[in-house]
Amino acid sequence: KRASYIFITKCDGSSNEELIKRIRKYNRTAEIIECAHQPKYLENIETNERLPLDHLKGKDIGTISGIAVPESFEDGIKNLGAKIELTRRYTDHHRYRKREVQKFIDQCLNRDLDMIVTTEKDYVRFPEIQASEDMPVYFLRVEIGILNNEETFEDCINRICSPRPILSARRFF
Repeated sequence: KRASYIFITKCDGSSNEELIKRIRKYNRTAEIIECAHQPKYLENIETNERLPLDHLKGKDIGTISGIAVPESFEDGIKNLGAKIELTRRYTDHHRYRKREVQKFIDQCLNRDLDMIVTTEKDYVRFPEIQASEDMPVYFLRVEIGILNNEETFEDCINRICSPRPILSARRFF
């Protein structure tokens, strides 16, 4: 009820009119900003080599993730033209152990897949692993794109990030 800004994420371009009407029942004044996840590139976790998204077209891959809605990540990978042959899903914020990641790499090697793709959020939680040249592991770099109210978004960022004036202690004593 007290929010100044409300972000609607994972928008796909279709109308959010009904959702906005529901939001307005609880908060009539908040600025509503619609945004979408936009995949940018693949990055090799060992070499930091970046590949364009079209590199996924026609590739047989494995995916590994520990996020709240893995289907969204996997659907995005499929929409980029990859064929997911093997997937490993963990609960959100999973703490990866070296042996489970290595086991997944070995399973992908045994199935002769082209690569493994994970989320950037998951990659930063991976333990030190020994990926092989035969089974490269990439994370999908995703950025947030503002679909409407970009000026409002900039105002929001400036408001959050600008330093607040220091109040004099005399005011309180």
